Amino acid sequence: MQEGTSDVILNHHEQWDGNGYPHGLRGEDIPLGMRIFPITDNWVALCSDRTYRKAWPKQKAIADVKENAGTKFD
Repeated sequence: MQEGTSDVILNHHEQWDGNGYPHGLRGEDIPLGMRIFPITDNWVALCSDRTYRKAWPKQKAIADVKENAGTKFD
């Protein structure tokens, strides 16, 4: 799959374990940009205040990324 900006945005919910969407790509079948963007998207979501919760402390966000390595993230 060729990797352009729109492809990365469309496919950033793919997960390392294959449980993502829209295509259910798994592991190294997911192009690199599509593996990097979800981590940054997750980081921004967790470390930013939301209307429904305060931003997480950075250490808690780091723990979340580590906890999801190998499943959600590469």
